[in-house]
Amino acid sequence: MDKKLKVLIADANQTESEKLAETLADELEIASVVNDGVRAVEDIMKHHPDVVVIDTMLPMIDGLGVIEKCREKLSDKDMPSFIVTTFIGTQKLIECINHMEVDYCIMKPFQPDILLHRIEQITRMKYMNQQIQYQQRREIRDSRNFDTAKYDIRQDVTKIIRDLGIPAHIKGYQYIREGIIMAIEDVNMMNYITKLLYPTIAKKYKTTSSSVERAIRHAIEVAWNRGKVELLEEMFGYTISAGKGKPTNSEFIALIADKMRLDYRMNAS
Repeated sequence: MDKKLKVLIADANQTESEKLAETLADELEIASVVNDGVRAVEDIMKHHPDVVVIDTMLPMIDGLGVIEKCREKLSDKDMPSFIVTTFIGTQKLIECINHMEVDYCIMKPFQPDILLHRIEQITRMKYMNQQIQYQQRREIRDSRNFDTAKYDIRQDVTKIIRDLGIPAHIKGYQYIREGIIMAIEDVNMMNYITKLLYPTIAKKYKTTSSSVERAIRHAIEVAWNRGKVELLEEMFGYTISAGKGKPTNSEFIALIADKMRLDYRMNAS
């Protein structure tokens, strides 16, 4: 992940799209700037970008149509991440975008630095998911199945979040612990953090999903401000060394769960 991310920009407004490309060029590799849907599909197939920033209102084929065609033509491995941009925030359009399961939707006008942050954030999450999936395939290939029940997962998770500097008296402590255990037991859980993980924790503790999300965010901030720097660097080295700031809730839970899952696998070998 040291090389620049390759990005394709698809927007009907040629002036604005070229201006955006020029602004992002220092941080990203701009694979192509296109102004219609047909060209967007062609250049996605040609350049294989990591991320496509695409407007909904493209001539010839609209933005969502481009995404559909790419899904027909490309394997999951070759599919780029899609960030949809739009001036129109109608409920029907938002529902349609959600149905398409795009990676992110941003309303115009937007600040380029916000878009850049979202591109980096989405790519980090995709990278982590790929690593988890790769590890799963290795486990199947090696036929090394092990039962995590013989390990006291809860005790191990409790120790690691305490070591990270999260005090037991704050609500986020319990919620993070539950989230990590759920992610260890089901790696796909992190793909549905808002639809499944937060609601499941909220139901157990008789609260709301938004309260769970806020409490976890607060706990991460506490760890970042008061925790052991050496352990934080060991656990979240990429985030710290790359100067990305605090990890998101998803990143925090996924990274710890992934590390512990790997530790269990090595101990079982």
